[in-house]
Amino acid sequence: MRILVHICCAPCFAYPHHKLREEHEVIGFWYNPNIHPYMEYKARMEAVKKYAMLEEVEVIYEEYDFIDYLKMQLQNVERPARCINCYRYRLEKTARYAKQHGFDAFTTTMLVSHHQYHEEIKKVGEEMERKYDVKFHYEDFRPGWKEGKAITKAYSLYTQKYCGCLISEWERFGGKKE
Repeated sequence: MRILVHICCAPCFAYPHHKLREEHEVIGFWYNPNIHPYMEYKARMEAVKKYAMLEEVEVIYEEYDFIDYLKMQLQNVERPARCINCYRYRLEKTARYAKQHGFDAFTTTMLVSHHQYHEEIKKVGEEMERKYDVKFHYEDFRPGWKEGKAITKAYSLYTQKYCGCLISEWERFGGKKE
């Protein structure tokens, strides 16, 4: 199966990439207008480029449409709604690209994180599967999180401290507390 893997960051891509390539042709898809500030975005993208070079995996790099993303995200800033909107925004672009370019399926590295709303990611992926008529490959990658961390450390890849969104960063540095 030829599968398009939405990549949120290199550390989260490491394990799913290793696991999926055992049985599938894997192409990465870097699309993250949610990441702010821009230097954080660049640091994460450079880590993905380094990983792609070391692992010899093709990665497609989409535009950084932060302003359009931010307009959408400011409609609802409370969790979990803002996170679900973010999943939908990025996975819709991924599913559309997969459909337009003849992929058999798509998935996301967000399924490796213990910090994300896993079941909501699955629901959004299935919603995009129906909308774009391209299979959403669901797999719980969380059991491989430590393996991914080990690969990240071995390659000296940049590891972020927060999900990436402007609101998350604001909360991290003393903004509104839940």
